[in-house]
Amino acid sequence: MYQWRKFEFFEEKYVSKCTIPEEEDEDEREKDRERKIECCSSGRGKVVTGFDDGTVCLFDRGLKFNYAFQPHSSSVLFLQHLKQRNFLVTIGEDEQLTPQQSALCLKVFDLDKMQSESTSTASPDCVGILRIFTNQFPEAVITSFIVLEEVPPILLIAIGLNNGSIYCIKGDIARERITRFKLQVENHSDKTHSSITGLGFKVDGQTLQLFAVTPSSVSLFSLHDQPPRRQTLDQIGCGINSVAMSDRSEFIIGRPEAVYFYEVDGRGPCWAFEGEKKLVGWFRGYLLCVIADQRTGKHTFNIYDLKNRLIAHSALVKEVSHMLYEWGTIILIMTDKSTLCIGEKDMESKLDMLFKKNLYTVAINLVQTQQADAAATSEVLRKYGDHLYSKQDYDEAMAQYINTIGQLEPSYVIQKFLDAQRIYNLTNYLEKLHEKGLASKDHTTLLLNCYTKLKDVEKLNLFIRSEDSIGELKFDVETAIRVCRSANYHEHAMYVAKKAGRHEWYLKILLEDLGNYEEALEYISSLESSQAGMTIKEYGKILIEHKPSETIQILIRLCTDEGDKRGRSNGVYVSMLPSPVDFLSIFVHHPHSLMDFLEKYTNKVKDSPAQVEINNTLLELYISNELNFPSVSQSNEGADYLNVASGKTLNASAQTNGTIADHKSSEKEKGRLERREKGLRMLKSAWPPETEHPLYDVDLAIILCEMNAFKDGLLYLYEKMKLYKEVVACYMQAHDHEGLIACCKRLGDSIKGGDPYLWADVLKYFGELGEDCSKEVKEVLNYIERDNILPPIIVLQTLSKNPCLTLSVIKDYIARKLEQESKIIEEDRQAIEKYQEDTQTMRKEVQDLRTNARIFQLSKCTACTFTLDLPAVHFMCMHSFHLRCLGDNEKECPECAPEYKSVLEMKRNLEQNSKNQDRFFQQVKNSTDGFSVIAEYFGKGIISKTSNGSTSGLRSGNASSSSGF
Repeated sequence: MYQWRKFEFFEEKYVSKCTIPEEEDEDEREKDRERKIECCSSGRGKVVTGFDDGTVCLFDRGLKFNYAFQPHSSSVLFLQHLKQRNFLVTIGEDEQLTPQQSALCLKVFDLDKMQSESTSTASPDCVGILRIFTNQFPEAVITSFIVLEEVPPILLIAIGLNNGSIYCIKGDIARERITRFKLQVENHSDKTHSSITGLGFKVDGQTLQLFAVTPSSVSLFSLHDQPPRRQTLDQIGCGINSVAMSDRSEFIIGRPEAVYFYEVDGRGPCWAFEGEKKLVGWFRGYLLCVIADQRTGKHTFNIYDLKNRLIAHSALVKEVSHMLYEWGTIILIMTDKSTLCIGEKDMESKLDMLFKKNLYTVAINLVQTQQADAAATSEVLRKYGDHLYSKQDYDEAMAQYINTIGQLEPSYVIQKFLDAQRIYNLTNYLEKLHEKGLASKDHTTLLLNCYTKLKDVEKLNLFIRSEDSIGELKFDVETAIRVCRSANYHEHAMYVAKKAGRHEWYLKILLEDLGNYEEALEYISSLESSQAGMTIKEYGKILIEHKPSETIQILIRLCTDEGDKRGRSNGVYVSMLPSPVDFLSIFVHHPHSLMDFLEKYTNKVKDSPAQVEINNTLLELYISNELNFPSVSQSNEGADYLNVASGKTLNASAQTNGTIADHKSSEKEKGRLERREKGLRMLKSAWPPETEHPLYDVDLAIILCEMNAFKDGLLYLYEKMKLYKEVVACYMQAHDHEGLIACCKRLGDSIKGGDPYLWADVLKYFGELGEDCSKEVKEVLNYIERDNILPPIIVLQTLSKNPCLTLSVIKDYIARKLEQESKIIEEDRQAIEKYQEDTQTMRKEVQDLRTNARIFQLSKCTACTFTLDLPAVHFMCMHSFHLRCLGDNEKECPECAPEYKSVLEMKRNLEQNSKNQDRFFQQVKNSTDGFSVIAEYFGKGIISKTSNGSTSGLRSGNASSSSGF
């Protein structure tokens, strides 16, 4: 015992007595002084004491008297306050009803239910009374008592007797639903060796076991077996009150030579303490012992911290009868009813005490064994580390600082060892920081710099390659790569990038630092499609510049996925692949490679979702005059200007350069023509005759053709879009008269859907040409005359503008037209005469009807052909009818009414057409002779009428008609 250190980790809080309050009368206080405490218990914030007069007293915090009641008439031998329910279980002596029945009985009280015994006192409700001894369970002296709360309301009560037997009662005592059974320890002839001196329950899941100790043995009963099985753990025992259970369910017994711990498999550790163990207990991981010194007769109360091998408190006490634990304190009840309450100091006070004595190791062990929070433990370790650092014991200090990782700010430690220039210790700390995954980017940078400063390639390899197993790297990948690159450890940087899947960094090192383009291409080929696509987008410009054909092959595999495409639906699968349009940016300075890539792709994939964008790009490449970017062409122009300015001094070299330039120019022109042919083929193939829209942007194609003067493509597009006037305009701009006339022959045939008015545009072109084109004009006049496209006056006015044309060009045309006009005039004159005669006849008939009487001589009805009799109706059209044959219609002749109605309907339609100005102007526009349409409207009387019949109205109407025409 003397080798154990002593510390005052506990303090005596207060001293009091378990007595009734001063307010009670003198008789009650006298009784209280005379009676003896037989048993004690605690729980649910109260301390309960049982006296030899059958009284039970309850005390609140601070041992303040609460109330008392008398559960038994004679003496309270044992009691236990339950934890799960506010029940009190007592064993005591009552009045003996018959000589055969024992006076001992067990009672259960519900402390939450009080019943009034008189006006001044009240007692808890007794929910159950049970006789302990029966015929099957003979009477003996009770030596120990323990209650286990199973699932409420089930209780398991074990009662130890002086004959080595244990009576067990299990069930709901309040409802008298119980079972009894008996456990027997080895019988001895001497009852002092077989008496049960202590009991303890051990609950492990569904397993329930009972420790039982006698002065000569320690036994264990397995209660889950039927019948319960007993095994002997030891052949030594202990006396009364020297038994306890630890918080790890270890059974503790105290003997004069030592304190023994027992598990279910036998004796465990043993702690040798001198002196007789009067009382043994367990409190919050501490062993409590009241030890009697046989030499001096004094009693010492010790609190042992077994893990740290120290005595947390030691004090001389009076003779202790009971030891309880409640309100976080240890309560010692003396034989004179005085009490001593001892409480544990807070952790901060205990640590301060140790720090003042520089007992840092003890402090560390203390916080670890008492399961203090991580912050408190870290603070102790930090102080210990600071203490060692001040003594320049850097290695041990670093060992303590390493244990603070996760709580202590790393910069606190790093700054100390940077100042001390202890790079090896600092490296060790940073390594541990990374192992626990708590390192930041700056920590990774610092550690790698330490390795590079020390030139410690082995440790660098160990740090970088220690993560070969599957899992995430414990350092910032980007930082590690950057530091290794800056220190020229490219292999390590590449390893980290590859391990972490940072393909962009891996390729950056290969391409920018090492210039290893072949390996970069192989690495990209090994990646998944999505990852390979992202890396190609980022580094494709460099690869295209140095390895164009190999890069294009990879792109083709990505966009077509030749290896995995077998057996899949073409259209559906292609839509899931990367589009070539996504990679156009990497060809920004290499248009020839771009053209090669897109051509190979279109040869393999015919139904790409991005076909329109691909064709647009190819058209731009095919049609452009130069496959150079503006910046390049501008620099070349600047160089040409400088060469011209300094031509006087460079004449000799200019001749040589001129020969080379001519060769290059011829090659360039040849390439341009080949591209133009490809472009024209694409314009035609991407716009099949059966489709309405092409697989390219028509507007973009037209703009490209116009910007690069690509006449063939422009003509095809205009003709395909039925923009025939634009086609003709192209020939006019090129002064291609033969092609112009051939184009009009092809596109001006109205039977084939052409536009015959193209000949009018051609005639206008020749009329304004200003040169002799008699042959072409004659050919054009033939088609104008054939389709009667223009009146002769317009033809004359158009051709009169060309001073190089003579009258002989149109003489035959005019003669034929005059002859045709003469015939038409003669036919019109004859028609006019006929209409005048018909009109005169009608007027006479009208006048006759107005002035002369009509004689009706018909004798038969026109409708029924029977003899006409009265009543009869005669119409001015000389038709007569019976009145009965007319029916309801007596105002119109049934024979003439249909013809008359058709005339009225025609008149009504003409009046409606006179209001539809759009139709009138459309007919004028579409007619070959607009004047004839106007004349027809006047002839039908549609536009000859005015609102008021005035001359000004006619002039206004004529004026508007002329303006419209």
